[in-house]
Amino acid sequence: MSAVNETKFNPAVFFLTGIPGKEDVHLWISIPFCLVYVTSIVGNSLILFAIKTDPSLHEPMYILLSMLAVTDLGLSITTIPTILGIYLFNSREISHNACFTQMFFIHFLAKIESAMLLMMAFDRFIAICNPLRYASILTLPRLAKMGSVFVLRGVAIELPFPLLLKWFQYCRANVLSHSYCLHQDIMKLACADITVNNIYGLFVTVITLWLDSMLIFLSYVMILKAVLGIASHIECLRALNTCVSHLCAVLVFYMPGFSLTVIHRFWKSSSPLLQILLGYIYLLGPPLINPVVYSVKSKHLRARIIRVFCQM
Repeated sequence: MSAVNETKFNPAVFFLTGIPGKEDVHLWISIPFCLVYVTSIVGNSLILFAIKTDPSLHEPMYILLSMLAVTDLGLSITTIPTILGIYLFNSREISHNACFTQMFFIHFLAKIESAMLLMMAFDRFIAICNPLRYASILTLPRLAKMGSVFVLRGVAIELPFPLLLKWFQYCRANVLSHSYCLHQDIMKLACADITVNNIYGLFVTVITLWLDSMLIFLSYVMILKAVLGIASHIECLRALNTCVSHLCAVLVFYMPGFSLTVIHRFWKSSSPLLQILLGYIYLLGPPLINPVVYSVKSKHLRARIIRVFCQM
């Protein structure tokens, strides 16, 4: 009897969700997902290979881009098994431990993505506002130290989430809202007081995503102020053009991420389809768009990638 009660009130698995009402066309829906993942993995791998094999690209801007590409690869690989498992094989079950592990890496990599975008904003700020000291400020050892600090920050603030969730009993319907595991989604299934999770989750969001985005915004305010002081109209446009790729990456990452956070916490009556679509854009958008945008806007990187294809 105790085993039955334990199963009833603390189910051993969660059930992931595809697109509700579209189960009969899941196989067709899997096609664009497969294309997105292949494009993301190939695109980010090409950027990493191009930067690694071309000494002329061993500059701070491209080193930061390679760090962003590694993060995007991690986001893609973390979500591939469960999303494609649902749409290709109708495999919806995921154990608690596997779900908590995936949740940790998704949130951890999202914080690293935010940190990389902040570092790239700092790179553009130094390049435009203090170009004479660019090489002396953004040295490779300093970039490595900054990257290590942000990795440690991500681990330290995300590790409590799976530990807190592991102690909960789950006595409600164990169906998640997405094809992957998110903290905001899992904690709503717990039959316990989740006030600590709510407060800590909001605190983590504020000191990472919100703080990073505010610092990025501040850096662009200072960049715009410096650019407007340039007498030459052509030089002004040229300076702003170097920021276009980064601005696209910032918008693709932050807009759906903030929207998803607000919906999960404050707009609980929103359409489930809206949450699902925003979740896919949040996770799949940056790995797909970033390689395309940077390859198109960076002349040197584009030339190197073309040479790679010509050598094949």
